[in-house]
Amino acid sequence: MQYQKLNFIKPVYAAVAAVLLLSGCQIWPDYLRPKVDVPAQYVEPGQQSATETLVANNWWTLYQDQELNALVDKALSNNKDIKFAVARIDEADAALREVGGYLYPQVDLNSGAKRSRITEAGTSQQIFNNPRSNYNVQLGTIFELDFWGKLRLAKDAARAQALSSRYARDTVALSLTGLVASNYLTLRSLESQIAIAEENLKSRDASLALTKRRLEGGVSSALDVQQAQVASSNLSAQIADLNRLKSLTLHQLAVLTGDLNLAVTGLKTTVADLKALPIPPTPPAGLPSSLLEGRPDVKQAEEQMIAANANIGVAKAALYPTISLTASFGGESMELSNVLKSAARIWSGGVSLNLPIFDGGKLNARVDQASARQKQTLASYEGAIQNAFREVNDALVNLRQYTEREQALFTSQEAAKKALELSENRYQSGYSSYIDVLEAQRAYNDSGLAFVQSRQARLIASVDLFKALGGGWHSDYKK
Repeated sequence: MQYQKLNFIKPVYAAVAAVLLLSGCQIWPDYLRPKVDVPAQYVEPGQQSATETLVANNWWTLYQDQELNALVDKALSNNKDIKFAVARIDEADAALREVGGYLYPQVDLNSGAKRSRITEAGTSQQIFNNPRSNYNVQLGTIFELDFWGKLRLAKDAARAQALSSRYARDTVALSLTGLVASNYLTLRSLESQIAIAEENLKSRDASLALTKRRLEGGVSSALDVQQAQVASSNLSAQIADLNRLKSLTLHQLAVLTGDLNLAVTGLKTTVADLKALPIPPTPPAGLPSSLLEGRPDVKQAEEQMIAANANIGVAKAALYPTISLTASFGGESMELSNVLKSAARIWSGGVSLNLPIFDGGKLNARVDQASARQKQTLASYEGAIQNAFREVNDALVNLRQYTEREQALFTSQEAAKKALELSENRYQSGYSSYIDVLEAQRAYNDSGLAFVQSRQARLIASVDLFKALGGGWHSDYKK
């Protein structure tokens, strides 16, 4: 028995020693983060001074609106895209556990019972009972020796995919919070515009009533009355369209938050003045573009690149010998009561080596496929960096230009208000025609709506900036 064991062990040692000599060279490429050619700093400057440290995971609280905070919390809890992303994480984690399990031996319990009859008319001499029974029970294992790192690389790829799924969830969450904030700010802007238009409608209705009285007194003409009626009706139609847009925006918020019965409370009393919402600070001048590497979509692209790099090694390892150890131990007997006795004991052990000799180029083609996929992920990573750089610059220039536009429109609104007062006084005094009043009313209404729309655009540009920066920045990143 000892001689048989040595005969089994020696070939195993010899095969293992040979493979160890061959496995001295690494067959897979090391991962190195590629350098993407982007400027060290953003083209568009931020503020010259900023001392705020922004928290990346709750940037929307800087707008100081409790209703917005509640909507974002609801969206993060109920949104279907978030739930889908979380399920993808669970799937990736399970795949990682599965791949990791291949690094350990697999042990199986095999048992069976069989009754059979052999022919008694054959030439061979029958030495057993006929028919006869056979019982067996044994533990078996097979374990692949990971000399080439194929299993470890597969686990690395699975781990990178799991991290990628987490960053995908973060990307969805960042996009979702941005959409909720943008739609909520749009809703508030529409309420402000409706409030301005309704206030102007009261003025136009009063003007219409005045022209009717002046017509009855013979001071005004029927043309003035009809012009006043047209102005009043047009503004009513404008208010109806603003209310339509408000409802559509509310419906979009309902989908984003997962609450189809969503009702945003208190808008009529809190939204009339959009200027009450603060504008969060822009990043300080000299913010490095390397911060883009912290964006979840950029991290996701990099993890996919890491997984693709590891899969090249997996494909290359298939070109080398596959070495496995097998073993089994158990018992076999024609009587069930004897199957566990020493006389019925059976065992086996072995080593197998499988080296591909000719496969028509299939394995090399798989290496080429893995290399091509790695090049695809590299292009996606570089594209994500470049697109993120552009988004930050776009948001910075939008925020700066909308700020300048808002200041100009505020001056225009003040001037339009004074012009309206002067035109109404001149008309009532008989120094100008009613067409001057109508023109002044139109200019004042348009300037008021334009100012609110500019404030809305400025606020949404700040939302876009937070999204482009991956949620915010920290004071540590200042120059």
